[in-house]
Amino acid sequence: MPAPVLLADDDVELATMLAQYLERDGFTMTVVHDGEAAVRHALSGEHKVVVLDVMMPRMDGVEALRRIRAGSQIPVIMLTARGDDVDRILGLELGADDYVPKPCTPRELSARLRAILRRLQVQPPGGALTVGPIAIWPEKRAVDCDGNALELTSAEFNILHVLALNAGRVVSKKEISQEALGRALARYDRSIDVHLSSIRQKLGSRSGLIHTVRGLGYQLAKE
Repeated sequence: MPAPVLLADDDVELATMLAQYLERDGFTMTVVHDGEAAVRHALSGEHKVVVLDVMMPRMDGVEALRRIRAGSQIPVIMLTARGDDVDRILGLELGADDYVPKPCTPRELSARLRAILRRLQVQPPGGALTVGPIAIWPEKRAVDCDGNALELTSAEFNILHVLALNAGRVVSKKEISQEALGRALARYDRSIDVHLSSIRQKLGSRSGLIHTVRGLGYQLAKE
């Protein structure tokens, strides 16, 4: 069954071109051209992934993302101007799962969407993966810490899951990017660092379980 994707971009020509390509590539597309419509459709529960441009009328993409995250953990890919690190990092800090710099090719966007959708597929039922106070249920994409549920974005869940599978071992950012985000780590890409910072904040007093090993990567400690 084709995956329903919401694309929000005020560039009508670009959005139409991307939607036509993605529909030929097996997606079902809904296209809107302003931030308010993006929020409304994203919170409808009718889509699997949202592709959100930063620059839009009526409400910009950053504010739209903020409102989406207030009510949903649906995966969000941000479209950002190439080289605009401020919008990119702000989007990741607000809970975006990934970003694609514009101008982008439809093929690249399709690959990012498929990487996210692969990681959303329900896995066969099984027990929890437990590392110290952290319990992860891959089939439910749920995480507890000390018995309290953590509200993680799709990317944050994937990253914590990768670290848990390799608990006690240092995992490089290159490996985390490939395994959790489904893409190679680009030069100067800080997305993994931003996602890990958010995960640590959500772990609260347990944030120290995730160690930064300078020059090598990250490690989830075994307790």
